[in-house]
Amino acid sequence: MCDVSTLHRPPAALTRRTVLRTSASLGVVLALTATTGCAGADDDAVTAEPDPLLAEARRARADAAAARAVLADRPDLVDTMTVIADQRTAHADALEAEILRATPTTTTATPTTTTAVPATAVPTPAELRDDLTESAQRAATLARSTQGYRGGLLGSISASCTLVAAAVQG
Repeated sequence: MCDVSTLHRPPAALTRRTVLRTSASLGVVLALTATTGCAGADDDAVTAEPDPLLAEARRARADAAAARAVLADRPDLVDTMTVIADQRTAHADALEAEILRATPTTTTATPTTTTAVPATAVPTPAELRDDLTESAQRAATLARSTQGYRGGLLGSISASCTLVAAAVQG
């Protein structure tokens, strides 16, 4: 015959030692998970590259400052240089707005400053035209590898730079 007492055992009593072992094991697992998660976040932050639009925004600000410097040196080009300075400033503003839109809110943006071009570094209209042509080419190249709104923005900037570069008389 079968002994019923061996088939049905009461559950083991929860001892202090069992609770401590389980808590310690759980604590180790949580600590390792947290450490691994933080390490991954740090690696992402270190390997994250700056936004490619940032260089284009700086370039637009530099072109605008150069146009203002040429204007100060050559008042006869007031119409052309004013349009160039205004458009390149608008380009920089649009690029920076897109960078801020795409940047997570946990990071802080560094304010941009417009620096004056030293009097000895005032470009000639021909140099400004070359800079604008290079800006147009860089924006077009970046536009080809960028999709969506950013690609359209860069294509528009490229077209604008090409147009104003053609208007600059050497």
